[in-house]
Amino acid sequence: MREILDVIFDINNVTATIRMATPIALAAMGGAFSERSGVINIGLEGMILTGAFCGVLGSYISGSPWLGVLFAVVGGGLMGAILAVFAIKLKADHVVSGVGLNIFALGLTSWLMQVLWKNRGTSVSVNGLPMFSIPVVRDVPVLGTILGTHSPLVYMMLILIFLGWVVMFKTPLGLRIRMAGEHPEAADTVGINVHAVQYFSVILSGCLAGLGGAYLSLAQLNWFSMNMSAGRGYMALAANIFGQWNPIGGLGASFLFAFTDALQMRIQTSPIKLPTDIIQMLPYILTILVLAGAVIRSRPPAALGRHYESGRAA
Repeated sequence: MREILDVIFDINNVTATIRMATPIALAAMGGAFSERSGVINIGLEGMILTGAFCGVLGSYISGSPWLGVLFAVVGGGLMGAILAVFAIKLKADHVVSGVGLNIFALGLTSWLMQVLWKNRGTSVSVNGLPMFSIPVVRDVPVLGTILGTHSPLVYMMLILIFLGWVVMFKTPLGLRIRMAGEHPEAADTVGINVHAVQYFSVILSGCLAGLGGAYLSLAQLNWFSMNMSAGRGYMALAANIFGQWNPIGGLGASFLFAFTDALQMRIQTSPIKLPTDIIQMLPYILTILVLAGAVIRSRPPAALGRHYESGRAA
């Protein structure tokens, strides 16, 4: 029992949790913006994967990991634009469009990896983002261990989550986004272009998920591997719902999922003897349980998943 408690409450788990939560929290915030505007975003998985690939591609072409990050944001945004066209303009089913986007992203990145690097498994190594230390914080006991040294994208994620919350709940733009998802007819009546708001929100969600993908391929590693997102987009979807379509709530849920992931990795290297397959399933089991409970107890935006045209629900 003592061994289990030592593993659970190890401070290194907290540090790993912050790192592992970064791509999930960014994608969850992207999902919050998309779904607050009324568009269901199942395609977060494909957006993260595309961002991870484009990040490596950008660094490979330019030699600069920061240009790779820009490539990742643009790549994720393009995937968001594709989803927006299908869900808004062509009025395809939002869920089917998102699933199709995930399949498309997996196939496209796998094919491009073979074309560019002649390898089905992984890309070549590229220049990754360096670690960054906060001079004062890193010397503070405990706090320095948790927050003192991380990838710049970790600190960027924390800042963006706060800014996303401000935009969504404290600005006129955020009010327009929430009106589009709650009552598009009323938004249209007061002169808000519902479709323009939805396009902006879905593309923004792709950019944020793409940034999360850049963290996977340029901060955690410095190469791309097939299916690198490994379900993080679905975890982000669950975190978004569990966090009540709120960037800060999504961050908290992302920490929960990431802690479970960090814990299973820690258990595998500890003296605790448990079946490896069961341990590796922990994050995904938690995702399913949380998503099932959240769907039952949460209240999504009233017009989420509805098609809207010229002042009437299609």
